[in-house]
Amino acid sequence: MARENKQICDPKHIIQALAKIGEAIASDSYLDDVLKLIVTVTAEVMSSKICSIMLLNKKTQELEVKATQSVSEAYNKKPNIKIGNGIAGKVAKEGKPITVTDVRKDKDYINTSIAKKEKLCSLLCVPLIFKGKPIGVLNSYTSKPHEFSKNEINALKSIANQAAIVIENFRLVVESKVIKEELEARKSIEKAKGIIMEQERLTEKQAYQRLRKYSMDSRKSMRDVSEAIILAEEMKKSYKK
Repeated sequence: MARENKQICDPKHIIQALAKIGEAIASDSYLDDVLKLIVTVTAEVMSSKICSIMLLNKKTQELEVKATQSVSEAYNKKPNIKIGNGIAGKVAKEGKPITVTDVRKDKDYINTSIAKKEKLCSLLCVPLIFKGKPIGVLNSYTSKPHEFSKNEINALKSIANQAAIVIENFRLVVESKVIKEELEARKSIEKAKGIIMEQERLTEKQAYQRLRKYSMDSRKSMRDVSEAIILAEEMKKSYKK
């Protein structure tokens, strides 16, 4: 089977793709929407049959498909890949791009049955790296045999580097929001606990248990119950004035 050596990405399109992905940094979109944008833009630039982003789950140390422009249910639901296993796993572990001429015949490629079903052939897989650490991989598949040029590899690496920044920025925002919400919840719980201790002459432990019981009985979060107690106390004080 002859290999295609024709360049599949235009430098102008690469610049446009990087600009679109860069705009996502300042957007208010959800991460899923941004990932979808990245794979869609990349697929256009690289003329991909399938383009996908697999992100590393730090707990399981597995790569999970998080976005693809493909409608293939088989590919979208393909099994997670352990770090070090398969092409994607090796790329994530070693932090270096890997090209495969035909994934249907490559001994290291894991999901050959899906590749055959979806008529996938050549693969360029590059790492998503942030501050020297792998966070996932970016895959670009062709439907015919293709020998990826140095320029094409560098193009996908550039997109991957930009994508990694966007992804980590979103993660940091989410983490900071979670931390902020946890701190606010703790403050509310502590304040409500103090109100219960004063009103019912209970110890700190007893007040916490009472608060937890309110939460369980009402099927509401500790924070919601605490804020309701605080609001009731503030209204009570305002009436006295």
